[in-house]
Amino acid sequence: MSHTLAALSAAAPLAAGWTVHGLWQHRLIDRAERDALTGLPRRAAFYKSAARILRKARRDVVATLVIDLDGFKQVNDVHGHAAGDTAIRETGRRLAQWAEPLGTVARLGGDEFAAVIRCPDPDTVSGELTHLHQWLCSPVTYDGLPLPLGASIGAYLHTPGPGSTVDLSAALRVADEAMYGVKQTGGGWALTHTLTPSYRTVNGRRDGRRGTDLDTEGGAQ
Repeated sequence: MSHTLAALSAAAPLAAGWTVHGLWQHRLIDRAERDALTGLPRRAAFYKSAARILRKARRDVVATLVIDLDGFKQVNDVHGHAAGDTAIRETGRRLAQWAEPLGTVARLGGDEFAAVIRCPDPDTVSGELTHLHQWLCSPVTYDGLPLPLGASIGAYLHTPGPGSTVDLSAALRVADEAMYGVKQTGGGWALTHTLTPSYRTVNGRRDGRRGTDLDTEGGAQ
C-alpha cells in the first residue's frame, strides 16, 4: 500500500505538469485560430464551424452573410488607423453578439466579415437583417468622437428540403454578389435565394473582386 501511495505521489507533479502543458497548447491553438484584432475565428476555424451548421441544413433554414463596412477608408484617413482598429473591433463584437448562439462569425480580412447562422423562424430573417444593418451603422465612439460608419450586407438564404445540401463557397459567392449590389447603391442589405452567380467568375470569385478564392487564407483587403 505504501509503495502505491509513493508511486502516486511521485506521478502527481508529472500529471499536473502535463495538464498545464495541455491547457497551454490548447490556448495557443485557440489563439492561432482567432483574429488578433477582433478575437473572431479566422477563416479556417470559421469554415469548420460553418460546416457543422450547414450539415444540419436539411432541417434548418440557414443564412450565409457577407458584410462589408462603408466609409471605413475615410475613418482611417481622417481619424487614423487606431480609430479604424476600434471600428473593426466593435463591428466584430456586434456581429458576434448578433449571431450568438445560433451561428458563427469571422473576419475575412480588412473591413469584410462573414457569418453563417441558423434561422429557426425564416419569416423573421428580413427583420433580423434590418436590425443588424441598423446596429452596424450606429456610430462607434473613439477618443470621445463618433465615427460614422455604414454597412453593406449580402445574404443567401437556404431553405431545407429532401436531400438538400449547402456548399459554403457557393453560398458565400452569391452572398458577396448581393453585398456588392447594395454597396453600389449606397449600402443596406439584400437577400438572395439562388446559388447561381450573376457575375462572371475569376479564380472562384466575382469578377472585379480583390483577392483570391474565399477558401484560401489571407483575407480580402
